[in-house]
Amino acid sequence: MAEAEGLADWMSKLNETFTTVPLCYIAIPGSHDAMAYSLDMDSPLLEPDSLITMDLICCGCCRSIVKNWSITQDKTISEQLDAGMRYFDLRVAGKPGSSDFFFYHGLYTTITVKEAMEEVDTWLGKHSKEVVILAFSHFKEMSTEQHTKLMTFLKDHFKAKLCPDDGMPSLKDCWDKAYQVILSYDDRNRKQDRVLWPGIKYWWANNSDPNEAILFLDNKKQSGRPKGFFVAGLNLTFYGCSIFSNLTASLKEKTVTAYPLLLDWVKKQRPGSDTQSINIIAGDFFDVNSFAQDIIQLNDAKTN
Repeated sequence: MAEAEGLADWMSKLNETFTTVPLCYIAIPGSHDAMAYSLDMDSPLLEPDSLITMDLICCGCCRSIVKNWSITQDKTISEQLDAGMRYFDLRVAGKPGSSDFFFYHGLYTTITVKEAMEEVDTWLGKHSKEVVILAFSHFKEMSTEQHTKLMTFLKDHFKAKLCPDDGMPSLKDCWDKAYQVILSYDDRNRKQDRVLWPGIKYWWANNSDPNEAILFLDNKKQSGRPKGFFVAGLNLTFYGCSIFSNLTASLKEKTVTAYPLLLDWVKKQRPGSDTQSINIIAGDFFDVNSFAQDIIQLNDAKTN
């Protein structure tokens, strides 16, 4: 079913078996730090803490290094959707002196939340049977009033496309009611809003070694899958010592080198309701290989 090309409408082409099961029981490709393709070199550092003071003292000397290790995607959000991504890890920050909201990963993005969500909404209008999971989390520099403003914007923007948190829907449930957006908002300001889903569990190895990341994920699987949506993160994490010993390298270089091992792990997984199953698998720089295709094909494998 899923070829390397033509993944823009993969949900509509799924085996009928998977259109009637809860969405948390199908394999879904996801984008870790989905907006970290448009980082702004002119913005102040937001992280890591160890470099913020140094960057201020050195008049921005650390920003190019941080950018090399903070860019996680090469594609715009529309291009990611075209390539099959359906889960998006979205980290938002307020920006001093601006009324807009931005994404961030080390640095602020150039693209605003409003611009990105307009892009998503336009894309969904052309792909009526595709459902996306927008996971907002890791908020920075945001007051209660700003949270209220952001939540109001998101609800007003997607309107009838929003699937309420009234139990886990299937694709068919979403199609029948024209729902296309699962909106997760991982903050206490969410309260009990019906159209805002709670935070989604993300299994993060917090390690730069792909072997250790795989071991971590396998150990998590032994404990059983969480209830509802959950993410197995294949993203590698590098900190100060590793970065400063590889100043001419980048996160992309390290990730691409690790992908053969990571994709071998992906191909052994299965979606479903059993305790060892997976749901969302998220990663960085997915476009350099068959990441999305391999995850989507897990749904076919389960029917064999």
